[in-house]
Amino acid sequence: MSQESWRPSHPSALLIPKARAGRAQRAVYLLLALGAAALYLSGEPLAPTARSLTFHFTALQIGVLLKGTCYLAEEIFHLQSRHHGSFWRALNACLPQRWHGLMLLVCGSAYVALLDGDGQLLGLHLGLASLCQLLILALGLHKPSAVEVSEMSEKSKQNVAHGLAWSYYIGYLKIVLPRVKKSMEEFSRANPNVLACSETWKLHILVPLSCDVCDDLEKADSNIQYLTDLTETTLTRAGTKKRVYKHSLYTIRDKDNKLWHCAVEYATPLQSLYAMSQDECAAFSREERLEQAKLFYRTLEEILKGSKECAGTYRLIAYEEPGEAETHFLSREILWHLWQQHHEEYAVCEGNHPRAPSTTLDSTDLNLQISASDLPHPLRSDCF
Repeated sequence: MSQESWRPSHPSALLIPKARAGRAQRAVYLLLALGAAALYLSGEPLAPTARSLTFHFTALQIGVLLKGTCYLAEEIFHLQSRHHGSFWRALNACLPQRWHGLMLLVCGSAYVALLDGDGQLLGLHLGLASLCQLLILALGLHKPSAVEVSEMSEKSKQNVAHGLAWSYYIGYLKIVLPRVKKSMEEFSRANPNVLACSETWKLHILVPLSCDVCDDLEKADSNIQYLTDLTETTLTRAGTKKRVYKHSLYTIRDKDNKLWHCAVEYATPLQSLYAMSQDECAAFSREERLEQAKLFYRTLEEILKGSKECAGTYRLIAYEEPGEAETHFLSREILWHLWQQHHEEYAVCEGNHPRAPSTTLDSTDLNLQISASDLPHPLRSDCF
């Protein structure tokens, strides 16, 4: 059967955004160089140009100090609860970059030195600059854009998605994934015809970007049928004696009625994201939920890639459900990944199968024809 029959209907590699690569900062440097070159080529007199430049820079520093002063007017009422009773902690929180004061002093001094001796003009200019900055604050024009907020949250790793991904890894995946292959090996010895290809001896983790997690996979897609449970792992965790961890093995039927088998489950933290978007107290919109779901996938992918003990034990399957209902959409997504795992070694070494566009999601350029394990694998001929 050709892989074309269950290839995902959308270019899913485009669903997950890559980490921002600092192009905005490089654009700043480029525009700064172009601006300086244009100013130099304009042939304007040096003294007036320097005076105007230092004044504008001074006005910007005044704006920063005024904004910090306004925030400080609120924070002084929260010294005990937010700043441990320290005024200096509150001041540093409102004005975190201490060099603003120094820059204001330097630019102000330079402007005075370049001034033609009209003190009244200096006072008028500083007053107008202060009024303009206060007007900007009053109108809310100083607020960061949505892109800036997103970038700051991602860099500080304070998004909901970061916490959920780390909790999912530390509290669950780090415990169960190193045991997955052993459980499947035991099952394969008892049932040699079910899990014939060791390349699929992984936990397949479904990441629907809609966060709509179905508790019963058989109801989500009739081509997916529960087979059995793998060997349980019993541990004492967080005060609970004999806590049980287990995975379910499913049979997936393709269009030719061929049966495929794999361990598959949803990423359960997505249920929290979905519940938050349904709760008014969380104030979590559908757009924010989608952004957090994508960031959850990317963060989890980065965490697992850095985990040597989990290498080669998982397969992340992120997807966006189609607008129109498709009866067997989910089984098609899983089958595509199973087909890839069955053929990835043959595709690299023999070239007998055409390479299909990669559909596994990644925050960097992925090549799904390469084995997920860090260790080299021999060619196999027992997959069929």
